[in-house]
Amino acid sequence: MMTPSLPHPTVIDLTPEEFIHLPHSPLLIDVRSGLEYSLFHAPHAINLSLPRLLMGQIPILKTWVLPQWFRILPKTEAIAIICLTAHRSPIAAHQLRRAGFTTVFNMTGGMMAWQKAGLPTCKGHAADLTDY
Repeated sequence: MMTPSLPHPTVIDLTPEEFIHLPHSPLLIDVRSGLEYSLFHAPHAINLSLPRLLMGQIPILKTWVLPQWFRILPKTEAIAIICLTAHRSPIAAHQLRRAGFTTVFNMTGGMMAWQKAGLPTCKGHAADLTDY
């Protein structure tokens, strides 16, 4: 008797314009380096670099590498991932789906598409992540 296979976890691609028009904005995670993030980022985006996210999937490193706000994030929380040109974000998005997050969006075109669309950006580091 064969066991039916579960559907392959999917990531939903969307453009920056589609993202800003979503009725309920997902948590936006920028997976670029801290330096890249500080130069410019989308408003309300939280920085969690791709290497840090990937290392945090190793159980022994999880509490050392991942910030508290991420470790307690419910798997049902909708998350959108962005990077500079959409090379790193699909890697992070697929990793989050494999980790059990149910709704994961990948921002196509990354921050370059965000800027090209004329959407607002911020500079500097986020001061406080306690709201997340």
